[in-house]
Amino acid sequence: MSFADLELSPSLIEACGFTEPTSIQREAIPAVLQGRDVLGIAKTGSGKTAGYLLPIFQRLSEQAVAKHREPSVLVLVPTRELADQVHHVARKLLGGLDSPLRCRAVFGGVSINRQMQDLGRVDLLVATPGRLLDLLRKNALTLSAVGTLVLDEADKMLNLGFQNEIEELLALLPQKRQTLLFSATASQVLSDQLREPVVIEIESNEEEETLIHQIAYSVTDERKGPFLRYLIKHGELKQVLVFVSSTLSGDRVLNKLTKNGISAALIHSKMSQGGRRESLAAFHSGEVRVLVATDLLSRGIDIQELPCVINYELPRSPKDYVHRIGRTGRADSPGEAISLITPEERHHFKVIQKKMGKRVELLDGSEVNLHGY
Repeated sequence: MSFADLELSPSLIEACGFTEPTSIQREAIPAVLQGRDVLGIAKTGSGKTAGYLLPIFQRLSEQAVAKHREPSVLVLVPTRELADQVHHVARKLLGGLDSPLRCRAVFGGVSINRQMQDLGRVDLLVATPGRLLDLLRKNALTLSAVGTLVLDEADKMLNLGFQNEIEELLALLPQKRQTLLFSATASQVLSDQLREPVVIEIESNEEEETLIHQIAYSVTDERKGPFLRYLIKHGELKQVLVFVSSTLSGDRVLNKLTKNGISAALIHSKMSQGGRRESLAAFHSGEVRVLVATDLLSRGIDIQELPCVINYELPRSPKDYVHRIGRTGRADSPGEAISLITPEERHHFKVIQKKMGKRVELLDGSEVNLHGY
């Protein structure tokens, strides 16, 4: 099946840049075009964003433009980075349409006054819940005209503690609307908002899973830092994403890497939005070879052909482990996922493997000579 078979306009298909839809897109696009509610469950990187944006823009292009400060479509996302990414994809797709449609993204960490000015007319609004509520309290916009609501990475929003904010926003939306919920896992709290939804669940196939080669090393806590530097230098890794469990750990790892001559950048929730963008840009461009990150980047961020992910520390949730390693092995490009496991983390790592349904080889890191690292 091609995009042309999905009754999308040729200009949208051309702007998309792909000829064949992914599994989630094949099933979601027709349902969205029909105005149905959709529950789409698929791993990050499966094409969910284009899966809802393409049919939404197709429908919007056939309607009147939005009224003053009354968006027709609202996309809620959990992080600033995902808001930025969805907005970028939306603008790219709109570039292929001969249409006056406009999209905007609003999130914290930047001037709210500038965002208020940009909301004069917007058809599709991408927003994080907190900043959207701030704007609503300042009467910068109204949600009374929203005909389509999208919850992207909805399960992550609940994990980050947005449930009360989301429920407050849902109460402000029209009861009669189309609701699209796209997530990595189902959420009963948000699924209750759907009316006779088309349920789409895309399982990872064996070929996709084999693109990620997983391996783990047993190391003591004091050898973790030198071992990380050994992996990067000895393995001549040119682009590696290193996950840590806290902002404090991130600061420490970044400091040790730079002191040992490894170019690195950091990204976590306590940084300014400008700082987070600079770190991502430096990593994308190859200016730095290592990006140290908390689970802020475990979902929704697309880094094409990333060769390696290292779990310097394990996440609390097995689901977050899956999303972390899912940053590599994308777009048919193989990748490697390495985990450093201390004796205290072994039991938790066994739980992660059980939940994942896959055994990861655990090698003895004590045999590696770390002198000079």
